[in-house]
Amino acid sequence: MSAARYDLVIDQGSDFAIEFTVNEGGSVKNLTGYSARAQLRATKSNATVAASFTCSIPTPANGKINMTLPNGTSKNLTAGRFYYDLEIYTASDTLVNRLLHGEVTLTQEVTR
Repeated sequence: MSAARYDLVIDQGSDFAIEFTVNEGGSVKNLTGYSARAQLRATKSNATVAASFTCSIPTPANGKINMTLPNGTSKNLTAGRFYYDLEIYTASDTLVNRLLHGEVTLTQEVTR
């Protein structure tokens, strides 16, 4: 299965949080044994990571992934367009599945 596209809008200087539910074959995927990771880059091929999202799977059996970016990180990014993807993986990267990818629009903060 190829990764789904899901674009994000993040307000510079604000906390960002989103929750995704992973489905497989029409049923919620049990994420026991998996971890999640997501990175933000200025271009898809850029070697430099602009920011890393904090990803958690609080209750693996319900298939939900929480992805957050704190205001302390978003305020230090330059407003504009970025790219991200979200992966789940097992220990030692034995299994890696890219679930989502897309563009991130970071809107300019005015109040500082």
